[in-house]
Amino acid sequence: MRLSVYFTWGCSIVLAAGYNAFGKGAEPAGKKQYQVQHGPCSYTFLLPEADSCRPPYVPNAVQRDAPLDYDDSVQRLQLLENIMENNTQWLLKVLNQTTRLELQLLEHSLSTNKLERQISVQTNEITKLQEKNSFLEKRVLEMEDKHTLQLKSIKDEKDQLQVLVARQNSIIEELEKQLVTATVNNSVLQKQQHDLMETVHNLLTMISTPNSAKNNFIAKEEQISFKDCAEAFKSGLTTSGIYTLTFPNTAQEKKAYCDMESSGGGWTVLQRREDGSVDFHRTWKEYKIGFGDPAGEYWLGNEFVSQLTNQKRYVLKIILKDWEGNEAYTLYDQFYLANEEQKYRIHLKGLTGTAGKISSISQPGNDFSTKDADNDKCICKCSQMLTGGWWFDACGPSNLNGMYYPLRQNNNKFNGIKWYYWKGSGYSLKATTMMIRPADF
Repeated sequence: MRLSVYFTWGCSIVLAAGYNAFGKGAEPAGKKQYQVQHGPCSYTFLLPEADSCRPPYVPNAVQRDAPLDYDDSVQRLQLLENIMENNTQWLLKVLNQTTRLELQLLEHSLSTNKLERQISVQTNEITKLQEKNSFLEKRVLEMEDKHTLQLKSIKDEKDQLQVLVARQNSIIEELEKQLVTATVNNSVLQKQQHDLMETVHNLLTMISTPNSAKNNFIAKEEQISFKDCAEAFKSGLTTSGIYTLTFPNTAQEKKAYCDMESSGGGWTVLQRREDGSVDFHRTWKEYKIGFGDPAGEYWLGNEFVSQLTNQKRYVLKIILKDWEGNEAYTLYDQFYLANEEQKYRIHLKGLTGTAGKISSISQPGNDFSTKDADNDKCICKCSQMLTGGWWFDACGPSNLNGMYYPLRQNNNKFNGIKWYYWKGSGYSLKATTMMIRPADF
């Protein structure tokens, strides 16, 4: 008997068994099928029919031997059945092994499918990332192009501005040259005018004043010296004019104008502007020692005022006049100047008067500045912009030493003689007087 196994990939397996009674391998004509279902697969066994196992017909002559032949056939059949059973057991083992292999193949297939799905998902994600990266690269390129154009535009504007600034600088330099020339010419004319007026004044004085009075006046002016005008007033000299003052604790003398009439007299005049005859755009040294003519426009000198006002308490009175005939004043109950090491810083207290309820000299006090000594709080150098020496803050609300502008030219002048809290920042005044006297006068 022979067992035939037919494997088919899928769910069907056919097993065939056969034998040859004479041992020559001839298979019987009839076969019987046995089918077994195992999981998703079915197994079919093909076995010979039972009739084929019967002994062949023999003649009567040999019937006596039939029992022996029949027994032998039975034994052979039993042997074949045993062999068949062994083959069946072996076949079952083969089936089990095949089933395990199928399961392993199925698991491998599932793992492969899962891996393929994961690879597919990752491939999709990579594709999306590549698309996003391409979009970002495109945006970056667009932004770079845009920024390049903007930088080029800014560079072009910068070049244009540089050209414009260069032109404006040239124009400013030319205007400055013209201004210097005009200032020089104006100063010469003002000096000539002042000399002429002084000559006329002296002539009129000589004509109208008796000789005895002239001699007394000269004696008062030149032969007698005082600490300040208040001391001269208390000595009995009550006529306004030029007096000789002495620096405190020294023999050094100083000419000053004494106002013996305003508000009870005894006023030492520190500053006076009235006709533009004196140039007040001076250096630090000139403002320190004083300049001008006490009979007209002049600055008494920071050093003398500093030493004088540190001896005792003084008051400061400022008288202002506009071009419309109006007059106002500001009075500070306490005034003194610091020394030169402290930049002649101004100290003021107790404001009253008609020239504004707020002080036009910035508080607290500021250092003094000139065109060659910048001590203000502005990077623009106020003394050079506004002209003159003054206690500038950041170019502040006042400057009584600015440019002198005549009538009909005195409006909208940022560098004129200004007192903000009376006439505003663009109005240039006609006349100013700054004067001091002791607080206990």
